[in-house]
Amino acid sequence: MNFNRDLDVRGLNCPLPILRAKKALAEMHSGEVLRVVATDPGSVRDFQAFCRQTGHELVSSGENAAREFEFIIRSK
Repeated sequence: MNFNRDLDVRGLNCPLPILRAKKALAEMHSGEVLRVVATDPGSVRDFQAFCRQTGHELVSSGENAAREFEFIIRSK
């Protein structure tokens, strides 16, 4: 999927991945897409809750073989 902005939060633990994503999304236009790459396993639950609470769309999420988590978020 194409995205407008890429955010690397590997090595950061809660709540920093969410805070960095929140800041990035605030700088984006409605409908733009943010890709986030994280290593914190808790970020899966955190990004689901964050999107549910803020109205941003969690388009997809997944984990790769390197145990990195990727989130695709469409800004509201």
